[in-house]
Amino acid sequence: MDSLITAAARALAAGDPISALKRVALRDDAPALALRGIAMAQLGDFVRAKTLLKSAARAFGPREAVARARCVLAEAEIALVSRDLTWPQKALERARTTLEARGDRINAAHARNLEIRRLLLIGRLGEAEHLLAGMDPAALPPALKAAHELAIAGIAIRRIKAKAAREALTRAELAARAAGIPGLTTEVESAFRLLNTQAARLIASGEERPLLLDEVEVLLASGALVVDACRNVVRGADVVVSLATRPVLFALVRALAEAWPADVSRSALLARAFGARYADESHRARLRVEIGRLRAELRELADVSATTRGFALAPCRAPEIVVLAPPVEESHAAVLAFLADGESWSSSALAIALATSPRTVQRALEHLAAAGKVQSFGRARARRWMMPPLPGFPTALLLPGPLPSG
Repeated sequence: MDSLITAAARALAAGDPISALKRVALRDDAPALALRGIAMAQLGDFVRAKTLLKSAARAFGPREAVARARCVLAEAEIALVSRDLTWPQKALERARTTLEARGDRINAAHARNLEIRRLLLIGRLGEAEHLLAGMDPAALPPALKAAHELAIAGIAIRRIKAKAAREALTRAELAARAAGIPGLTTEVESAFRLLNTQAARLIASGEERPLLLDEVEVLLASGALVVDACRNVVRGADVVVSLATRPVLFALVRALAEAWPADVSRSALLARAFGARYADESHRARLRVEIGRLRAELRELADVSATTRGFALAPCRAPEIVVLAPPVEESHAAVLAFLADGESWSSSALAIALATSPRTVQRALEHLAAAGKVQSFGRARARRWMMPPLPGFPTALLLPGPLPSG
């Protein structure tokens, strides 16, 4: 490899795309095309970057498998940053396998890290942890070590383990400083700010107050009966009942929990669960049926008893009942949570991340656009949606993922 290619590669590794382009901007050989593509990606011109990387992959001969795999790796990173979740993940897995087989352990580790970041983005924490377990951070250079620790912190935040997240971010900060890449340092600082941002709201005995992630962790370990409106579950000391697919039942238990230890009138429950303005006998009959279903679901955690004017919730063993609510509640909050990262998303990528239908996402985006909360650019398949980051809006607790273990 000639000296200009070597110097350009070192500049890119240090996060200096301008210096890299000065050395290879006028060259059209395969290594130069690949470096130009990476430089354009670092500068934010993803369309041009993808074109250059595809040209480089074609220009490398069939015997240059490692170089072609590195081009695929760069394309995968661009897809992740631009939130193109439809990009073929199998191609990245094949590239990683090739790099591991040919002894390029650094780029293979980078490929594995990209897979982990994608899994985190769509809430598949178990698979992300499995891939993390196969990595040895001690053998990684500082930049990859920082990315590795950021992934560990991301999992810890989503599992509501504040101490583990803080320790991982401290290690990431040290590695980012050693790498000397400003963008990486900024990413670590942003993750640190998340730990000091309101993560949820506590509603108990008619009062409400904000909670940080550390306080959420303490609450979940306190033994209280927690009606978690972030994930639509009811959680006791050692039992978790998911009502994510039972919206009526969750609306009922949340209304009862917010009023605890008082009861809630039948008319208030009908309005909360069914949106009924005027209750007739059919509404009351349906309420009795749904209350019976709720009793069956919560039999290990709480009892739902009838009172003169309605129903009341009483814990079986827990000392108190509280509601853990998202910091911001409005229609289509999950879509806003993803868009709040400041990146541009396609509707298909949002559908994958939210595990819902593309048409449902499109309707939500149209509603939010009409309200002036999101905006789009491009047309047809190139259309992307984005919004300015909301100050103090923590997306991590709203992302899909399993509950922390007891």
